[in-house]
Amino acid sequence: MTRPAVAVLLAAAVGPAVPGPAADPAPTHLVYLGTYIGPKSRGIYVSRFDAVSGRLSPPELAAETEGPSFLALHPTRPLLYAVNEVGEFEGKPAGSVTAFAIDASGALRALNRVSSEGAHPCHLVVDRTGRHVLVANYTGGSLASLPVREDGSLGPAAAVARHRGRSVNPERQEAPHAHAVEVDAANRVALAADLGLDQVLAYRFDPDRGTLEPADPPHAAVRPGAGPRHLAFGRDGRHVYVLNELDVTVTAFRYEDGRMTEEATVSALPAGVKPGPEDSGAEVQVHPSGRFLYASLRGPDQVAVFSVDGGTGRLSLAQHVATGGRTPRSFSLDPSGRWLLAANQRSDSVTVFRVDPDTGRLSPTGQAVEVGSPVSVVFRPLVPPSGS
Repeated sequence: MTRPAVAVLLAAAVGPAVPGPAADPAPTHLVYLGTYIGPKSRGIYVSRFDAVSGRLSPPELAAETEGPSFLALHPTRPLLYAVNEVGEFEGKPAGSVTAFAIDASGALRALNRVSSEGAHPCHLVVDRTGRHVLVANYTGGSLASLPVREDGSLGPAAAVARHRGRSVNPERQEAPHAHAVEVDAANRVALAADLGLDQVLAYRFDPDRGTLEPADPPHAAVRPGAGPRHLAFGRDGRHVYVLNELDVTVTAFRYEDGRMTEEATVSALPAGVKPGPEDSGAEVQVHPSGRFLYASLRGPDQVAVFSVDGGTGRLSLAQHVATGGRTPRSFSLDPSGRWLLAANQRSDSVTVFRVDPDTGRLSPTGQAVEVGSPVSVVFRPLVPPSGS
């Protein structure tokens, strides 16, 4: 997207200045959408989101880049990082990560692109200090820690952790497949879900040096063939929830300083329903209140809603709601927790749901926008100019 185009988008979001007393402006966010490149997509797109009405504007191209299937924002600076989910970079079998600066209009300006030190990176996160980007590489199964430079660009990897082994599914678990990485609240442990190993690996993370060292114990296991894909920490910091792709379950672990103890594994499908060959889990997130958990399901093309017990962290299935499209991938809750946006990869759409603050249940709003092969959704709040 050109800067004038994004400037128009932002102006429409915040409105013109109005002299004299006026009602508080509607809280507005930019929503960045990561996609798979194809006939209807050229990279990262951006929309504006009205957090009062739930309206999402038609996406505009923010940056052209290869395979930006997952995005992450810097915690304090106007920076965005995107995986480039490819198998070769600079003549080597590796993917890459691209760093972008976000200007005042919301436009993206590429800063640089560096190797992810593994092929087909599919997930990344910025550590809580904003000094390193941690990226999970699916093919070959590895993590890399990339330092964030003063200007927001990325340096070569400070550390690489390569996984070893396999599990019971010969088609999907013939080798390690790191699928997600998250850091704990203390910013001292990085957890990696590896679909190929049926393990969540734990690494001691040094935010000063960016190093990754195996924790003790070095991993926690899920049941054979489950295929851990994504994970999310509970708001209490004492629980970790792992969405298992292959058997469409969620495993709840009690968490303490890198040590994970399984408490329960529950199906994300309706009671009594076994996963079919087309069914798989995709994304898991915890509501800002900590009271609800959401999981997207491909095959049924639904979001499963769970209530979270405030004392024990245990999950109770509360609802299934159709995403209004095909093959939901990632989704995101807005900062207020009142809205959920779901990316439907194979129907080229992002749909908007209202969240009931008391029950966590989702209600379709009937609103949707078109964008080619959407995969990742991230919110960036905007503060309207003074006097607007």
